[in-house]
Amino acid sequence: MFSLPWMEFEWYAFAVAALAAGFVGLSKGGLPVVGMLGVPVLALAMSPVRAAAVLLPIYVLSDVFGLWAYRRHFDRRNLEILVPAAALGILVGWLTASKVSEAHVSLMVGLIGVLFCVNAWCRHKRGAAARPADVPRGLFWGTLTGFTSFVSHSGGPTYQMYVLPQRLDKMAFAGTATVFFAIVNALKLLPYWQLGQLSVGNLELAGLAAPCAVAAVFGGVWLTRRINERLFFRVVYVALFLVSAKLVWGARHVLLGSLSPGG
Repeated sequence: MFSLPWMEFEWYAFAVAALAAGFVGLSKGGLPVVGMLGVPVLALAMSPVRAAAVLLPIYVLSDVFGLWAYRRHFDRRNLEILVPAAALGILVGWLTASKVSEAHVSLMVGLIGVLFCVNAWCRHKRGAAARPADVPRGLFWGTLTGFTSFVSHSGGPTYQMYVLPQRLDKMAFAGTATVFFAIVNALKLLPYWQLGQLSVGNLELAGLAAPCAVAAVFGGVWLTRRINERLFFRVVYVALFLVSAKLVWGARHVLLGSLSPGG
């Protein structure tokens, strides 16, 4: 018979994991920024490093259903540019895993995301034209996306900084994100295994929470198909800003330390 404190902890961990898995599933269903809430939410019950490890198998499983749902809706040109760049970013993340602080990465991604949203809103007021996919920007943002995705599954803001200015229609936008991150997550499996993050305990918890992610994929697809396109992108920008601001707030000690006289 298990003791009550153990049971309370495991049930709490499972409940939080199920909620985080739901966010992952919604992201694969066409609401990409929502997936960034997964690691911060699961970190309420465990370390951020373990949270990222638990969620990776859930991302991969959700990707299968997301790929089927968006098999006809994606932009090939973006994938041709972004995938090789992301592979390079994952390699850099793997090689520097023991040297790079997750807090520093969170701060960098958060600041970029906040500034991007502010700039995008200002550009929209001035009526800025759409920017087509191009190799130089794609290689930069794709590499950064692969790196940040490897470290903390937080590649959403950097990916969107490259894709949002292109003003793709909502289905192509959602589908391209789904296909791209499916490839990215598959590429992350070997490095995560080599680093010892895919333990039996982590895989068991991921397996228990996975059905919530699968159900949420189809919920995300349903919402994406029915939501007004203008409202859809407004929600994406606001969500990106809020998540980015949360990343900055969570890593504020890094920023304050660098600004202090002794930093």
